[in-house]
Amino acid sequence: MPAPTHPHPRRWAALLFISIAQLMVFLDSAIMNIALPSAQEALHFSDGGRQWVITAYGLAFGGLLILGGRLGDLIGRKRAFTIGLIGFALASALGGAANSLGVLLIARAGQGVFGALLAPAALALISLTFTDARERAKAFGIYGAIATAGGVLGLLLGGILTEYLNWRWSMLVNIPIAVVGIIGAITVVHDIPTKDKRTRIDIPGAILATTGLVALVFGFSEAESRGWDSALTITLLIASVVLLLTFLRVEGKIKAPLLPLHVLTERNRAGAYLSVGLAVISMFGMFLFLSYYLQLVKGYSPVEAGLAFVPLGAAQAFGSMVIGTRLSARMRPGLLMSGGYLATAGGVLLLVLLQADSSYGLLAVAEIITGLGIGTAFMPAMSLGTHGVNPRDAGIASAMVGTSQQVGGSVGTALLNTIAASSTTAYLLSHGHGKTDTDVALVHGFSTAYWWAVGFLVLSALFSLVMVNAPRPDLSAPSDETSQARPAPVH
Repeated sequence: MPAPTHPHPRRWAALLFISIAQLMVFLDSAIMNIALPSAQEALHFSDGGRQWVITAYGLAFGGLLILGGRLGDLIGRKRAFTIGLIGFALASALGGAANSLGVLLIARAGQGVFGALLAPAALALISLTFTDARERAKAFGIYGAIATAGGVLGLLLGGILTEYLNWRWSMLVNIPIAVVGIIGAITVVHDIPTKDKRTRIDIPGAILATTGLVALVFGFSEAESRGWDSALTITLLIASVVLLLTFLRVEGKIKAPLLPLHVLTERNRAGAYLSVGLAVISMFGMFLFLSYYLQLVKGYSPVEAGLAFVPLGAAQAFGSMVIGTRLSARMRPGLLMSGGYLATAGGVLLLVLLQADSSYGLLAVAEIITGLGIGTAFMPAMSLGTHGVNPRDAGIASAMVGTSQQVGGSVGTALLNTIAASSTTAYLLSHGHGKTDTDVALVHGFSTAYWWAVGFLVLSALFSLVMVNAPRPDLSAPSDETSQARPAPVH
């Protein structure tokens, strides 16, 4: 069915509700990190259990994103979006009422399952609703601001809720957000129906994709806790490679694949997925080490640490909504993404200069530069991730954006944390073990990891420049509401 000839009159209200609901997913990924120590004390579980509270969500969310994206294409993105919101709210309520580690783990896994249905549907709805070049840039600017700033807000809100109420509100806060999103989904969100003869899920593909991604995310999680030479880590990572390669082979042979390979092979979309994944490796590592630096070295409380991240969140929002949106009319997406990633690398490079006794001013400047850069880069990258696909594949293309972020986050947390820990240990062995020495060693480890983060951001810039060759949007041309049904040209 062709797309409607006129844009939906309530599309901006729909964008507001979709963005609020999507904020919940990004918020939840960060907020529980702050609340975990309090939850551990209240429910009396071990440090191993604390790791599983994070892992349960990551495994379910990362493993089911591709399946969730395709389900949205088959049952309708609006329906998938609404079901995802309802399920996420119920899982959050269960987590807020948890009286044992087992119940909390079930709740976290439930959040991951419904988040994997909700997140691709939200991005697909925005992509299908805004096809005019100027409006699309503005819409993805708003979405990108929320996507990149949600983690910062999660750290701040998690600290406030944990310190002044209790850890359960880190779960329960999702319920009112979900209710607002559900109301918006029912009243103003509009989906574009598509004629698709596929009425069944590609079961072999779903099994291979889900188990492959779960093994990949779990493997990197185990690498962080057990080490890279652990038999379990090695087995999981090898299994993930075998499963995912088999998945791609199967998808290339069947008539109704879970993931049509043309979604991946078009160079602009592929460049967006790859650059986002590499950049998220750096950003997750940066969040992690700055949190450690502020609380372990500088002695900040959770609320103070959250407030210290505010310049980063504000800069990300400005970079996405203002700089990215305005420059998208003047520059090719590849150039804009590349410039944004290089600016981000410059901000992270400043973090290398941090010392145990550094003032907050240097950190704030680094946060602002980093935020402006990543906000600017992610705006066109999010748009390119879904642009040019047939409406019936919008959900799965959106899922690939989320999968890039999830895999990048898992790699970044495990790899950069390992690098930082090894560097810290080596410093202590060659110097001392006093409190001052420990702080200096920690900062030395963080600095080593920041250098690696800079390298990944430079790679993001390079791949954006080489792979993304889409032209600058022609904002003077009349809107073509059927443009989503045609693949972007390959040069």
